Amino acid sequence: MPTTSDPIVTPDPVAAVREFFERLGRYCARVDYDAAEVLFAPDVMSFGTRATVVSGLEPLRRNQWQGIWGNISDFRILLEQVHATGDASLAWGMAPWTSTGYDVDGHPFERPGRATVVLERRDDGWRAIHTHFSLAPGTPPTTHGPRGGHAEAEHP
Repeated sequence: MPTTSDPIVTPDPVAAVREFFERLGRYCARVDYDAAEVLFAPDVMSFGTRATVVSGLEPLRRNQWQGIWGNISDFRILLEQVHATGDASLAWGMAPWTSTGYDVDGHPFERPGRATVVLERRDDGWRAIHTHFSLAPGTPPTTHGPRGGHAEAEHP
């Protein structure tokens, strides 16, 4: 049985994408940066709701995850809406997600978005080499956390 420190090893590229989204959604919801890192290649390149462009796992964690994950709640990737394809060495997929954001006074608002991932099969399993998380059009671009105003603001 895989543990949180195990990479994704299924031979099926579609199953790998689904497992990536399922696990990342769980790790984000519980703000578990360390567990999430096993899903990513050290040389990952990403865009996000906060980070314009990042190259590398540590900058992704610092410039995207740490500014968002603790400032939202109820994060969930809609696994029933995952679209994916791939072959023995490369897979890609996309899925919508939902979360709750907070205005400067700590009032909650719906914070939906969408995500894309590209996975590459490496020696120890599937690793994300690219991700792109973006907010749905019309969603407020800033979340301050449930206490409001105490955390670093997010930028689109």
